[in-house]
Amino acid sequence: MTEETQGKWEGKATAELKGPTADQVWPFFEDFCNLQKWFPGVDTCYQVEGEPGQPGLVRYCSSSTISSDRSQEETDQVKWAKEKLVTIDRIERCLSYEILENNVGFKSYVATIKVLPINDGCKIEWSYTADPIEGWPVEDFNSYISSSLQFMGQKMEQAALSG
Repeated sequence: MTEETQGKWEGKATAELKGPTADQVWPFFEDFCNLQKWFPGVDTCYQVEGEPGQPGLVRYCSSSTISSDRSQEETDQVKWAKEKLVTIDRIERCLSYEILENNVGFKSYVATIKVLPINDGCKIEWSYTADPIEGWPVEDFNSYISSSLQFMGQKMEQAALSG
């Protein structure tokens, strides 16, 4: 193991959806620039460059956060990231993306999302490799990824079953 890879964080979260098939859920991920529909806290997501559905597509995602102490005259802070679609495989229902620029503290982050069929629905797998994020313990980051995926899975399950 080289020095550069020793400090990397690696993790994986899964969410099982009851009812919708992998073919019903995959389009939600394939539509790379609609993250605001699914991801908790993301207010805005739109295409910056590239071709829809093709590697090289770059999206801009942001969320507004409001100071927890409303008595202070703090302006809302916008957290943002530009993310690039690296690979997409419609047959395997899998895509990978990386964070290019951000103001959240990511130095390096690559994630892979897979939508897999299971007996009574489908399973979403979200795996990642990242440099440590200053001020954020890996356990807390893993918990954030897992809870975000559970939230997304519930919204996607409802959308697939009602659509």
